[in-house]
Amino acid sequence: MAFSKLETALLLKLGIDVARNPVSRGAVTTALSMVGRQAVAPTAAAGLGLARRNPYAATGLGLLAAQQAGLLEQFEQPFEQAVMAVDEAVVQAPARRRKKQRTTFNRAVSQGMKAVKKSTSYGKKNTINNARKAFSQVTKVASKLNKGQKVSSKGPTGVIKRAIGKLFPKKKPVRRTTKGKINITVNK
Repeated sequence: MAFSKLETALLLKLGIDVARNPVSRGAVTTALSMVGRQAVAPTAAAGLGLARRNPYAATGLGLLAAQQAGLLEQFEQPFEQAVMAVDEAVVQAPARRRKKQRTTFNRAVSQGMKAVKKSTSYGKKNTINNARKAFSQVTKVASKLNKGQKVSSKGPTGVIKRAIGKLFPKKKPVRRTTKGKINITVNK
């Protein structure tokens, strides 16, 4: 297969005239690879070893070589503008948001689990032998108390209720009258 015009021009640039001395493509590629290996072998082997072991260092050295060769001059001005824009953005950065406040339900579940751990409801003291069951019970009790429903004061639910009852104050009924009738509703 003959060489294209581009390939012929590139080979001429390297000093190989394929127009006068017709050779096969395979012969040219073999010759180029051998010449390339001999010319670049010591530094390329070291560079490839460095690149395999530490790609960040190889990238830095490659950029340093490109900068010394003058290949990065066209990118200097846009890069400086980008750095200035980032500096301005950093100076004008908004204040950090404060930490999200924990919900009452979340605090109740935490206190309920602590109370269950201190009690002997789910195993001996300071151990919980079935954490999933205990957590399920604590969340159910906390949910009921949050809604204002009644919860047993005996057994494990009583332990949990006593621990988290103060977080959910009992909602007192409010008396409202409308047209002579008395309606009792509970605040929510």
